[in-house]
Amino acid sequence: MSKLAEFRQLEKHLAEQLAALETLKGDAGLKQEIEFETKLRALLAKYGYSLKDIVNLLDPHAGRKAPAAEQKSGSRKPRQVKIYKNPKTGEVVETKGGNHKTLKEWKAEHGSDTVESWLTK
Repeated sequence: MSKLAEFRQLEKHLAEQLAALETLKGDAGLKQEIEFETKLRALLAKYGYSLKDIVNLLDPHAGRKAPAAEQKSGSRKPRQVKIYKNPKTGEVVETKGGNHKTLKEWKAEHGSDTVESWLTK
């Protein structure tokens, strides 16, 4: 992009942003928010409080969240032991997950749905 084209594009964006700014200056909601913030900051200064003090006063637990590592440890419940019994051979497999060698062989041979129907517990 040439310097002139870049200049014209930036000039156009600036004009759009200035128009948006003028629109916001006339917004009654914005004026109300600015007035509220001004009065709130004056009140805080009068009593010697900061915004953090007010947040702690209104919601004492807001800033005291436990680190992510502490939350995750122990949050997962232990897996249930599943017991599969092959009705053809009478062989029993106890597992907590689906990564059991014999269970995989059965699923490859008989199909996953069939083996899941062998679940006894």
